[in-house]
Amino acid sequence: MYDELKFDNCNHSKDPMVGCALEGATGVLAGIKDISIVIHSPQGCSSTVSAAYDVHEIDFTKRKVACTRLFETDVVMGASSKLKNLIEEADSKFKTKAIFVVGTCAADIIGEDIEGLCRNIQPQINAKLIPLMAGGFRGNLYDGIELGLNALFPFIKKQKEKIPDSVNLIAPQANLNPTWWADLKWVRETLEKVGIKVQAVLPHDTSLEELDNAGLASANILLSHDAGYKFGVKMQEVHGIPLILSDIPLPIGLKNTARWLRAVGNYFGVEEKVEAIIKDGEYMAIDVLRRRGLMMIPRYRNCRVAVSADATMGIGLTRMLFEELEMIPELLLFRSPVSDSQLLLENELNDMGITPKVVFSADGYQIKQSLMESCVDAVFGSSWEYYLAEELGIKFVFDVFSPTNRQNYLNRAYFGYEGMLNFLENVANDWERALRSKHINWEEYS
Repeated sequence: MYDELKFDNCNHSKDPMVGCALEGATGVLAGIKDISIVIHSPQGCSSTVSAAYDVHEIDFTKRKVACTRLFETDVVMGASSKLKNLIEEADSKFKTKAIFVVGTCAADIIGEDIEGLCRNIQPQINAKLIPLMAGGFRGNLYDGIELGLNALFPFIKKQKEKIPDSVNLIAPQANLNPTWWADLKWVRETLEKVGIKVQAVLPHDTSLEELDNAGLASANILLSHDAGYKFGVKMQEVHGIPLILSDIPLPIGLKNTARWLRAVGNYFGVEEKVEAIIKDGEYMAIDVLRRRGLMMIPRYRNCRVAVSADATMGIGLTRMLFEELEMIPELLLFRSPVSDSQLLLENELNDMGITPKVVFSADGYQIKQSLMESCVDAVFGSSWEYYLAEELGIKFVFDVFSPTNRQNYLNRAYFGYEGMLNFLENVANDWERALRSKHINWEEYS
């Protein structure tokens, strides 16, 4: 079990750790090819769409985005005609199969009937119009991911027949690994090794044709414990595609990787192939650690740590830190509410026999207060926690999550056996960096 920390007067946070619903929804849409986006907003919100494409590493030549650039007079007087004209222009210039018409906070304030407008002008538009209200008033980033996934649902065709040994991968981008696409690559390659076809990724570099055929998959695998669970359940109810592996942590660390792989093996009847992967992976990881890491790992033993992450990374990492590095997780700070993963968290903590303090939907203030009141030796987090911990005098801070100061442009997975080594390399480098003096003025002599 855990000890949940409560904070007074925190209903109006000034330093949230997650973005708004618009960020989450456009992060989903940016993963779909063959579409364009018309965003009904002031020009500043269009930067959120650009950031969503950045997350998917999609360059400007492949982005088709138009913004109504609402001004104060538009918000006061309404801007339906402005939106209608822009949709018509986007349809003629972009020539995509679908246009997502996205409403923001400004559209909510106006009371713009985007759904009705799209329905009325659809006969004059070649592209299929999909209205999506995703203003920040409607929730945080994770809520937005759910809104975006729901907007994709009508594209998935009902299929009576299923392709055996095939899966859809859901919400890979709802992940604080700054190179989550490397985790996705590891999952895809691992499944292919054991003969399991990835039917569609929902969504990353996904075509409308792949989205249309997602109903042919025989199972869905959710790659997040922060968003996408409701979508997976809806896919199960409407399309008869079971959601599997959602009751175990993602493959982070030796034990969790083996658990995840064995669950795949048991479900699809490929146990022998999976055991071969586990044997080779553990041998490789242990061999590398024997040569390079075993002299470092004892330094972490009994180190009291705080983990500031999302549920996707945080739940799996907790077992890796406790059982494989022999650290003591004293404080778990989750950026998301963890509402759909709370039982999984409880089961994991009960199984390990530890009772850390826990904060859900943690904002910057709560993170700082929790760190001030705890007695931890090290913090796992992002550059945000790095500066907070430095201010509080915590010596060791591991900058391993997004937003981060490094690794943004390298495909380095955290999932799987090589992923564990990648993670430990970052940790080891940060440990060494923390021990360097910041008070000595080094001079170079020629």
